[in-house]
Amino acid sequence: MEKRVLGKSALPVSPIALGAWAIGGWMWGGAVKKDSIRAIHACLDNGITSLDTAPIYGFGHSEKVVGEAIKGKRDRYEILTKAGMRWEGTKGEYYFTTNDNSGIQRDIYKFSGRDSLIAECEESLKRLGTDYIDLYQIHWPDSTTPIEEAMEAFVILMEQGKIRAAGVSNYSVEQMERASGVVDLSSNQVPYSMVRREIEQDVVPWCLENSCGILAYSPLQRGLLTGKITPDYPFAPGDSRPETAHFKANNLILTNNFLNKISPLAEEKGATLSQLVIAWTLRQPGITVALVGARTQQQVEQNAGAMNILLSDAELGIIDMELGKLKLDLE
Repeated sequence: MEKRVLGKSALPVSPIALGAWAIGGWMWGGAVKKDSIRAIHACLDNGITSLDTAPIYGFGHSEKVVGEAIKGKRDRYEILTKAGMRWEGTKGEYYFTTNDNSGIQRDIYKFSGRDSLIAECEESLKRLGTDYIDLYQIHWPDSTTPIEEAMEAFVILMEQGKIRAAGVSNYSVEQMERASGVVDLSSNQVPYSMVRREIEQDVVPWCLENSCGILAYSPLQRGLLTGKITPDYPFAPGDSRPETAHFKANNLILTNNFLNKISPLAEEKGATLSQLVIAWTLRQPGITVALVGARTQQQVEQNAGAMNILLSDAELGIIDMELGKLKLDLE
């Protein structure tokens, strides 16, 4: 799989990256560790070298699993992780309350104070079993901390050689402007899919103009665009998807009707719907990487197959025409 360079940095990344949220188990109904490790190992065999994780994914569990899986192979992967979501203490902006993997209630705060970020980096390095992080990202904006202060922490960490590139996640154009005034901003990780395209209005144009990479997360809209989710789908206990707008029964029906209309194109190319959706995502302006979750080796292999799909401008036009007819109720 041909690498892409992330923004202004010299950091090479694979066009498809493994999103390790599901591996953390939290909010996904659990995960089997041995399957997760096999999935990470399978990434290399299928040209996926970039792994995106975060401390909050399973409250450290995802990073620990990634660290165990890459042991002895660290130089073959690009490790992307994040900071700024804390579940110990009350500093910062209260975000929400949830239960961790053990059922313990946790209050989550968004906090990106300089000293806290530096401390978080050390914690992530230990969990990951490495002495450097390829891309370090602020997970969510924190209204209680000046963006400039958070970016100062990144400058310090880069000077110390503990991170190779600085990125953000879920940042607006205004927030990216402020961040890029302090540090060379390599990327913004934002939600983007066929049924969630708000960033095309402002974030994408800004990133194109400022040579900032875009990491598109949830390109399959948490499995919605696989065509496998029906109104009676048996979600596992603890899976948060049924509570979200895209998974309302009527939206599921409308989305599956759309997928049925483009499925002949997937069949013509010998591809699955998921592969077609990922291939479409990678052809969109400004998108550097599609972050796709996987909990098994088979899922990794299927995701990687999207890189073999070539979509012509005419075929992209057909997909976009059908998308234009899709009207979801996301209120």
